[in-house]
Amino acid sequence: MRHGKKVNHLGRTSKHRQALLSNMASSLILNKKISTTVAKAKALKKYVEPILTKSKVDSTHSRRIAFSYLQNKDSVNTLFSEVAEKIASRPGGYTRILKTGNRLGDNADMCILELVDYNELYSQGSAAVKGKTRRSRRGAGGAKAAAGATDAEVVEPTTEKKPKAEAKTEAKPKKKPSDGKEGKK
Repeated sequence: MRHGKKVNHLGRTSKHRQALLSNMASSLILNKKISTTVAKAKALKKYVEPILTKSKVDSTHSRRIAFSYLQNKDSVNTLFSEVAEKIASRPGGYTRILKTGNRLGDNADMCILELVDYNELYSQGSAAVKGKTRRSRRGAGGAKAAAGATDAEVVEPTTEKKPKAEAKTEAKPKKKPSDGKEGKK
């Protein structure tokens, strides 16, 4: 039974697992994105996120702690120079797992683990800085209406719907009546 055991051993001994996670974390910091199995990505996410949090404070102590985990001077320098600037305003959740399907050889679940702030496809939509909003349990907006404060206006999307009769005629193209001789020669 595995009650209360929260560490995925990944089929390796302790030293082998630590070396694997250290090398993968170093590669993630240097390349900003790696492709691996889902199990390794979940283990790496738990391993690398505290290191990324430590990198927000650039001190000798935090650099030494990061080096003890990563064992690579280049990745520590990249972490504190490039990555720390990008993640400075983010309170957590520095990595993202994108599942890509199964590997051909052994059918293992594969994924891409990437640093969130380095993916241009996802960051274009959130370019505008959002303000913090608080939601109360009391009412839909009674407190705001009473105070007269409007932090953000709610814009309802307008969608034009076609009448059902027009939608049916456009969806089905008219067929020519056939006498059954077209398919035979």
